[in-house]
Amino acid sequence: MNKGLHSVREKSLVFIGFMGVGKTTVAQLVAKKLYRDFIDIDQEIEKEFGMPTTEIFKKIGEAAFREKEKEYVLHYCKQPLKVISLGGGAFMQEDIRNACLDHSIVFYLDISWDSWKERLHMLVDSRPVLQNRSIDDIETLFNERKTLYEDHNSKLVTDNFNEEEVADYIIDSVKLAWDLYS
Repeated sequence: MNKGLHSVREKSLVFIGFMGVGKTTVAQLVAKKLYRDFIDIDQEIEKEFGMPTTEIFKKIGEAAFREKEKEYVLHYCKQPLKVISLGGGAFMQEDIRNACLDHSIVFYLDISWDSWKERLHMLVDSRPVLQNRSIDDIETLFNERKTLYEDHNSKLVTDNFNEEEVADYIIDSVKLAWDLYS
C-alpha cells in the first residue's frame, strides 16, 4: 500500500466488479460520506462523446471506448481524494489494473451469479456487452471477469447487503487502514 504518489489517507478509492453489482451507487455514497469527489468513468466518457455507452459501442466501437476509458482511469486514479467507479470491463486492461493498484485503493464488489442473475432484466438494455448474448455466454463472461477482479486491495461480497451497508463497511475499512498505515 505504500506505492504511488499519495499517503494512504489521500489515495483515491476505486470500485471494480461486474456490471450491475452497484459500484456507482456505492461509490456515490462513499464519496458523499467522506466528502470526496465522485467520478464515474462511463459517465465521463458518455459526456465527452455526447451519447450513452450503448451508442458509443455501436457507432464508434468498443476499441475506441476502451482507449478513452484507459485515458480517464489513468488520469483520475493518480489524483488524490477521489472516489472512482469503473465500468465492469475496465479492469480487463492491464494498464488500468496496474495504475489503479499502484496509485489507489481498489475495492472489489463481488456478487454471486445467482444474485446477479436476478438483476439481468434491469441491465440488458443499457449494457452493450450483454446485448445479443445467451445466458450461458453471460455466465461465461461473468466468471472470466471474476478472475481479473481478484487483483484488489479489499473485497466485499454484496449479496446480503444493501448499498448503505456496503458503503458503511467500506468507510469503516478505509478508516481502519488510515489508522494502521498512517
